[in-house]
Amino acid sequence: MGKSSPGNGDLSEGVYERLITEEVLASLSQLPQDQVISEYLDPAEAPQALAKHVSGIVQRALEGLDAEAQLAKANDILGYLGKSEENLPGVKPEQLLEITAPNSTASLRPESGLTAPVLLTNAHGEPSLGAEVKAELATAESVDLLSAFIRWTGLRTIEAELLRLKERGVRLRVLTTTYIGATEKRALDELVRRFGAVVKINYETNSTRLHAKAWMFKRHSGLNTAYVGSSNLSHAALIDGLEWNVRISEAETPNLMRKFESTFESYWNLEDFQVYDPEKDGDKLKDALRQSANYDKAVDEIEFTGFQVRPYAHQEQILEALAAERHEHNRHRNLVIAATGTGKTVIAALDYERLFVDLGKYPRLLFVAHRKEILQQSLKTYRAVLSDGTFGELLVDGQKPSENKHVFASIQSLTAGALESYSPDAFDVVVIDEFHHAEAPTYRAVLDYFKPKELLGLTATPERGDNVDVKDAYFDGRAAAEIRLWDALDADLLVPFHYFGISDNTDLSGAEWNSRKGAYEISALNEIYTGEAGLLRAGIIGKALSEKVTSVADMRALGFCASVEHARFMTEQFNAMNIPSRLVIGDTSKEDRQESLTALRRGEVRCLFTVDVFNEGLDIPQVDTILMLRPTQSSTIFLQQLGRGLRRAPQKSVLTVLDFIGFQRKEFKFENVLRAMAGTSRSKLVQDIEQGFPFLPAGTQIVLDRVAQEAILQNVKQQLKLSKKNIPEDVATYFEAGEKPSLSL
Repeated sequence: MGKSSPGNGDLSEGVYERLITEEVLASLSQLPQDQVISEYLDPAEAPQALAKHVSGIVQRALEGLDAEAQLAKANDILGYLGKSEENLPGVKPEQLLEITAPNSTASLRPESGLTAPVLLTNAHGEPSLGAEVKAELATAESVDLLSAFIRWTGLRTIEAELLRLKERGVRLRVLTTTYIGATEKRALDELVRRFGAVVKINYETNSTRLHAKAWMFKRHSGLNTAYVGSSNLSHAALIDGLEWNVRISEAETPNLMRKFESTFESYWNLEDFQVYDPEKDGDKLKDALRQSANYDKAVDEIEFTGFQVRPYAHQEQILEALAAERHEHNRHRNLVIAATGTGKTVIAALDYERLFVDLGKYPRLLFVAHRKEILQQSLKTYRAVLSDGTFGELLVDGQKPSENKHVFASIQSLTAGALESYSPDAFDVVVIDEFHHAEAPTYRAVLDYFKPKELLGLTATPERGDNVDVKDAYFDGRAAAEIRLWDALDADLLVPFHYFGISDNTDLSGAEWNSRKGAYEISALNEIYTGEAGLLRAGIIGKALSEKVTSVADMRALGFCASVEHARFMTEQFNAMNIPSRLVIGDTSKEDRQESLTALRRGEVRCLFTVDVFNEGLDIPQVDTILMLRPTQSSTIFLQQLGRGLRRAPQKSVLTVLDFIGFQRKEFKFENVLRAMAGTSRSKLVQDIEQGFPFLPAGTQIVLDRVAQEAILQNVKQQLKLSKKNIPEDVATYFEAGEKPSLSL
């Protein structure tokens, strides 16, 4: 179909935001009404839309008239509106540009003016951002700056203007970070000492919530302006870098200016940003910049370097919550729920350090986990936090402690005979990692036996697959602190993920179902996934990889399968596609498993296929692709597997998740997994699916192909039909979303 111009009543298929005039209405009357979607304007938005419409018509009417006629016509319109006090005098339109200081004739206005939107690219023949910023500083009555990093070379180009700003008593506020060590201490010292700025810093070392680069200039005249774009405060960015920045203004884009102002204020008040005092905080800034510049590990991975380990803002909040539970509420059995990659072990170690400070000595400690690798990493973390390279001993794989005061023990070693060698009160502090295992007989034996002064449970997922919540079983239904997946993504603690739900055309509607387990029978999935349908499915998986992954030849992937047979089958299929892959299952020797992990890290292997081996405790930050190759309705298992790829790593900007979706039995539920990923309520899930999940954390996407979306929508709508069983959860999720439940129909 042909395109229609703004003044043409012949409307074609497409999307619009256009007032319905008589001409448009005549055109719409020729179309089937089920093709036309319209809505009445919100009363608050109507004045702006109507004014814009009339303004366009007035502009076209004035074009072609001479200056005197233009002025007369404009005054006629103002008179009709009863606004004669706004009449334009003289015979030609005239605009006030400036009122200069006494005895000065030099213009202080930016080259691009103060009202019209402008794109600045530092291109030859147009003013640089630095030149425009200098002019803006000259007349601003307050200045706010967001910049991910600040360098002295950038400040040096606007030094004189900043000094004049200080002389005029103008407020200057700056938000910045220590991200990748790019900020220079000298620059921040000068901003505070010489130029009188109030500077706040986010000391995040491996990422930053502040990626924006923007200036805002406010004036008593109301001609407020702002620049938003790619330029940090550096010489290249301000003067000759290939940078793009857009100038907005109060006059032309008042809504954007108001949003800019309110967003800056919300950032300014975040606890993540701390006021910088060169006298008090100089050493802290130097340490943070040094660590940031050399950072190449995830939050949980800390080497003993001699630097003091400081908590991030989210960790500090959890530590304060733990202290409040103990000192204000006298609760000494506490659970911390923290998403994978947010530093649960660091939190436990910092909490232990504070207990040490309170007591004046190391409390006797038992740290329990289920894998040697987790224990080794945890011991390293405690040593780094305590600045004590001799702290702690391992009880795992035949290793036995000699002092037995600070023991990092595997659950297997404890329950295989070591438990009774300790008295029930042998430890002041017991920390249980992956506490969602607490209902298992081995963990229950340990929990029932020891009587510590402080019990600390750590988990990312307190809800078990059997609908038992360890909060209820062990902590009176409460958690001392929580930071869930969507909170961690919002806080930029994890790498964002792009989840693709891909229809694999596999029919599971007739596959045998185990009602007791609430899952498909493994034998039924094996028959489908390793047979003829499995071959077709493997081809779909290979094609999806080539389409969705930036480079299959460079990816580092984990593939989660339905069974050992399925994992072996997929390994063979990938190798046949020239995608180097290996099988890692429960029977794989520790040596072979470690060798396979090393090969994946080095890029010698592109994918490891497994079943449940890597659900917990695996630290390979380099993993950038997750393949979900089996149907799961357990949010716990799904989040554990998703979490294997959420840790940050150099050159890793996003985690790609490919979930291959077949036609499911009616008993199967997509709801739990989708809600766990998106952090949405049951009441809004259908709307989120239909709209493409519009409210996800920045950088994160959930994309469903058409067939998968239709299948999931049908499934979710069926599951959300009101039943007695669902009423309590429906009510709870309404409160979660800040809504009031109602019985009205």
